[in-house]
Amino acid sequence: MMLWFKDNLTSLQARRYSELLHVLVSRNLKVRYRGSFLGVYWSLLNPMIMTGLYSAIFGTTFASYYGNSILNYVLASFTALVVINFFSASTSQALSSVVSNGPLLNKIQLPVSIFPVSMVAANVFQFAVGVFPLIAIMTLVNSRSLVNVLALFFPTLALVLVSIGVGFLVSTLYVFFRDLPYFYELVVFVLWITSPVFYPAAIVPTQVKPILRLNPLSPIIESLRQISLSGALPDLSLILGALLSGIIIFSLGWVFFQLWRHQFMDLL
Repeated sequence: MMLWFKDNLTSLQARRYSELLHVLVSRNLKVRYRGSFLGVYWSLLNPMIMTGLYSAIFGTTFASYYGNSILNYVLASFTALVVINFFSASTSQALSSVVSNGPLLNKIQLPVSIFPVSMVAANVFQFAVGVFPLIAIMTLVNSRSLVNVLALFFPTLALVLVSIGVGFLVSTLYVFFRDLPYFYELVVFVLWITSPVFYPAAIVPTQVKPILRLNPLSPIIESLRQISLSGALPDLSLILGALLSGIIIFSLGWVFFQLWRHQFMDLL
């Protein structure tokens, strides 16, 4: 009887959490794109413009690393940029999510973790509708394999896990340190410049590579590129590396969030 009660309580909590998440994600998207002409498809504009700039400046120089094809360089830059943009947008929005909802938390008892998760979830919806179909088509054309298209789920999942983990971390820190957004801009820039976005990973000096491996986005980018551009079957070692990166960052962020959550209400 007690076990049945606990199972039902857990089920009700999960259902309440999912309902709250749906409401918050809908609210975030409506506020973000109210009066917008393109809506979620604006998420494609930035990576496309930046891909064009990188290709014009670096395309000829780095094409040799992509089968002497500028088109392959264009596609490689695009896949990396969508990863960076997703991470940057999700975590920057999650950063202030707990503090900005402080008045609501003081009135209604809600699971605090729902706020950073909802910010990432809104960007997942945006990614799924706007960016992912393009990557899936690109993958199908290059690999001619549905296995590769399905395998895109794994680096995408890793990206979501990393973003939620960092979202937990920065939203916690922002409760205590309100100057964090200025510092976090620098952190995002460092992650961008140390990720193989506009340059191939092969040009990085051997002595520097161990430092760059600390970047949790690098294995995700490499796995996504291998699946979508190589034409070969998915590399399991790259997929596992991306998932491991996601699981580690998510776990660290969740533990940090839970350790400090009890102090939030005194500062909101």
